[in-house]
Amino acid sequence: MAWRIGVDSGGTFTDACLFEEGSGRVEVWKLASTPDDPSRAIAQAVEQGLDRVGAAAETVAYFGHGSTVGTNALIQHRGVPTGLITTAGFRDLLEIGRQTRPDLYDFQVDKPPVLVARNLRLEVPERVRHDGTVETALDERAVREAARALKAAGVAAVAICFLYGFIRPEHEATARRIVAEEFPEAFACASHEVAPEFREYERLSTAVVNAYLGPIMQGYISRLGERLAQLGLAARPHLTQSNGGVIGFEQAARLPVRSVLSGPSTGVIAAQALGRMAGLADLITFDMGGTSTDVALLRGNEVRLASEATVHGYPIKAPMLDINTVGAGGGSIATIDSGGLLKVGPRSAGAAPGPVCYDRGNTEPTVTDANVVLQTLNPTHLLGGRMPVRQDLARAAIARLAEPLGMDVMATAQGIVAVVTANMARAIRVISVQRGHDPRDYTLVAFGGAGPLHAARLARELDIGSILVPRSPGILCAMGLLLTDLRSDFASTRLQLLSGASLPKLESAFTALLDKAETWFAEEGIAPAARRVVRTVDMRYEGQNYELAIPVPPGPITAASLDVLAEGFAEAHRRMYGFVAEGEPVQLVTYRVEAAGVVPKAAFPPRDDAGPDAAAALLGRRDAWLPEAGGFVSCPIYDRERLDCGNRIAGPAIVEQMDATTFILPGMTARVDATLNLILKTAS
Repeated sequence: MAWRIGVDSGGTFTDACLFEEGSGRVEVWKLASTPDDPSRAIAQAVEQGLDRVGAAAETVAYFGHGSTVGTNALIQHRGVPTGLITTAGFRDLLEIGRQTRPDLYDFQVDKPPVLVARNLRLEVPERVRHDGTVETALDERAVREAARALKAAGVAAVAICFLYGFIRPEHEATARRIVAEEFPEAFACASHEVAPEFREYERLSTAVVNAYLGPIMQGYISRLGERLAQLGLAARPHLTQSNGGVIGFEQAARLPVRSVLSGPSTGVIAAQALGRMAGLADLITFDMGGTSTDVALLRGNEVRLASEATVHGYPIKAPMLDINTVGAGGGSIATIDSGGLLKVGPRSAGAAPGPVCYDRGNTEPTVTDANVVLQTLNPTHLLGGRMPVRQDLARAAIARLAEPLGMDVMATAQGIVAVVTANMARAIRVISVQRGHDPRDYTLVAFGGAGPLHAARLARELDIGSILVPRSPGILCAMGLLLTDLRSDFASTRLQLLSGASLPKLESAFTALLDKAETWFAEEGIAPAARRVVRTVDMRYEGQNYELAIPVPPGPITAASLDVLAEGFAEAHRRMYGFVAEGEPVQLVTYRVEAAGVVPKAAFPPRDDAGPDAAAALLGRRDAWLPEAGGFVSCPIYDRERLDCGNRIAGPAIVEQMDATTFILPGMTARVDATLNLILKTAS
């Protein structure tokens, strides 16, 4: 039987999910990440996972993984020295940006460092006008001199971005060729390859981030490819993109900017699939790992796809799922701020040295340490017994924090949990309340290694009445790799008014994009029957500064298609802004094609109802600290692996499994559904 493997490489743990195509067997595995070289832990996860199921590497038909390598390099500013070649007069655009402050009322706020130093931003004579006509031809000699200068300066990557390069890319293509001739060892990219869209600052920023991360991702992908080959893995490896789909390693190495949200995106895709299976359409995903928490909102089982976003202070024009991230995870460090108040995160202990209870040298208490002291988390071991923990060390670290606060150890530990819960609730309000969605109307899908442990408290904070905990929550992002399709996105910008006269240009734009999609299908070896294409147009009223993505009806583009676009735009504008400007001219701005290659996916057939009695899964009891009870309360502990469809549990209770712990508060009940999800509800 062939196996499909998904691996998610996080800041603290690396998770593997193995799915056997014929039998539907699913196995999961988890081990500590190796931050110095993430590819090492990924290879170990694959090797150990295959040993666990007794399979040979040659039986692996698919391998996909999500990575935080690009994200971490951007956050920690560990990219390579990068140079820029741009249109004369525009080298400072990267620093000027939109002349906006990150926080309107904070005059002390720090902007993220510019990724290309001013002396490495070189200008060359060239100018293309907005209509595509050439005002100044490209000075190829100046480009050659700039490439030599950047080589002498010791840069490792070169970004090329010219004004209106998205309309007429010939100048950028010529400059890229010259850089390759003069400086072949450098990673080079041009903006029309990375983000062929309008808005010059965002396009420039995206090209620069792509170059900045390029050699980092190339090195990582090369090392991982070698390790997988040494294991005997013959399947073509894939990497998750920020849009939730996966691409081959070759394209991922060329376009690393598209993988900056690689890790969290597959968790959202997996939650989307679980929602369909469970008959739940409106979801809020809550992915709490060791370093951060990622949240997203799905309405009607659809997650919003953004065409651009600001990632850690840097604008990026690339399709990505609308995910909000906050620095709150199990490894988030608790400190006392300058005002003498308790603060949790965003600094994290990560995988090395990890929380104090791991006994690897850290002395600063974390969220995990607080849970170990409260005994909502196992006080002796994690990972099903494979990782011993030291409660005494965690207690001592929290005691040191408690003393200046004038609090006892248990109150301080509970305070750490309360603060991190408030941080995560604020992140969820950003994607729900601030966008007109009432979180009480949604089901909270809790996953990640720490998500189920905190889900009940978070749901109570937000007055959410229903929680879904997947059967393998700690590795759901890895499982998402087995529930998603191959995917790539193509776009081009051509501003024109929506009218009968726009029909030929509209048709021509989509023909060019579809040709690119067909090339990609062929490169990925996707069979014609497995190919799917979705077309959209970004539209706005003339003079507006923001666009709305409107689906293009299937079939040939005709005058009727324009009517459908007009109606779709009016409806979307009314939904977003509350009105329609009758009679105002409407512009077509950016044309997009989403190409997907449908692949076989993991499936979870429904189980027969085994009845409400969960006694067969009872492991014992443990005292857990409950502030509402004023102290420790004896809680039953259940083995998640022994729970079956229909089983019911009343809180307070603890459900343990290898990859996560679920804490059920008093006043809550839990039942196991047909696909072995745990559904928590507030008792009525």
